[in-house]
Amino acid sequence: MSPPSRILFITDAGPSVGGGHVMRCLTLARALEDAGAACTFLVTPAARAVFDAFGGGISHIVTDEVTQAELVECAAQVARTHDAVVIDHYGLSAPDHRAIAGGRPTLVIDDLADRPLAADLVLDSGPARKAADYDGLVPPHAELLLGPSHAPVRPAFAALRKAALARRANAPPVRRVLVSLGLTDLGGITGRVVELMLPLMGEAVLDVVLGAGAPSLPGLSDLAVREPRLALHVDSQDMPRLTLEADLAVGAGGSTSWERCVLALPTLLLVLAANQGEASRALAGADAVLALDVADPDFEAAFADAFSRLLADPLLRDRLSAASAAICDGRGAARVAAHFLDLIAREKAG
Repeated sequence: MSPPSRILFITDAGPSVGGGHVMRCLTLARALEDAGAACTFLVTPAARAVFDAFGGGISHIVTDEVTQAELVECAAQVARTHDAVVIDHYGLSAPDHRAIAGGRPTLVIDDLADRPLAADLVLDSGPARKAADYDGLVPPHAELLLGPSHAPVRPAFAALRKAALARRANAPPVRRVLVSLGLTDLGGITGRVVELMLPLMGEAVLDVVLGAGAPSLPGLSDLAVREPRLALHVDSQDMPRLTLEADLAVGAGGSTSWERCVLALPTLLLVLAANQGEASRALAGADAVLALDVADPDFEAAFADAFSRLLADPLLRDRLSAASAAICDGRGAARVAAHFLDLIAREKAG
């Protein structure tokens, strides 16, 4: 029997980019390991907190604080003992990919289609993404895995899909609201949004998810002592259950969008970074979310209006729920893993 394929992951994380790259790569790595591969992460200090909280059981190598050039050099050295690489880092482009992979099969995870990629396989789960968007940006032989059907979502979400669809039927009243705006809480957005929501919510419970290093955490911890409607979940390991039990969400426009779609959760989606805009607009265009950009000058008024509409209108929640469920079934990680392992096997055989 042949040894397992050894796959190296290089991801980005930090205060300006959040932890979504690491989270979706961990999901893909677990799908690859379920299919027989052996995965290792190159973990920078910026990614350490997210990996420590959610990367249990996955092999990893921790780097010192490195520049981008040093990261490429380090990754290239580690890749020599691996059969393939996965790169999820917007700051790296084709020359970096080639330097790291050294001719090994390469999967690049992307959302932007804004730079050359030296990839054999490209994963872009954006709902509006088209193959033509990558014309001239990838090698002629590159295969494209596009759209939410390939989004890496943890299997625990797909396992709850049937229960979620039954629970969403007939748009039940809003008793629990999930707030999930990224573990790194960019710019303290979580605390800002919670302050906007509490006066509008009546007796509903607010489940707020954020990371241990989130700038909003100290203030929200103080608030939770005197506010019985506020429940904090720090580095939560139980997002599938929280998503299932929620009746409404305020969520970031990153990879957690697909988790909420799998469980048909009506969502007010907030665009927190420029790279989230295109996918968020596409979801809104499909009537799967209401979307707002936090950079808009009238954001707070627009937020209060949209959130109040969602609380008051069960038909709107029902419409969003049905449309979001049609976006994604939660089985993308297994699909991508099978495709990548097939590519690696063909390379080994060739």
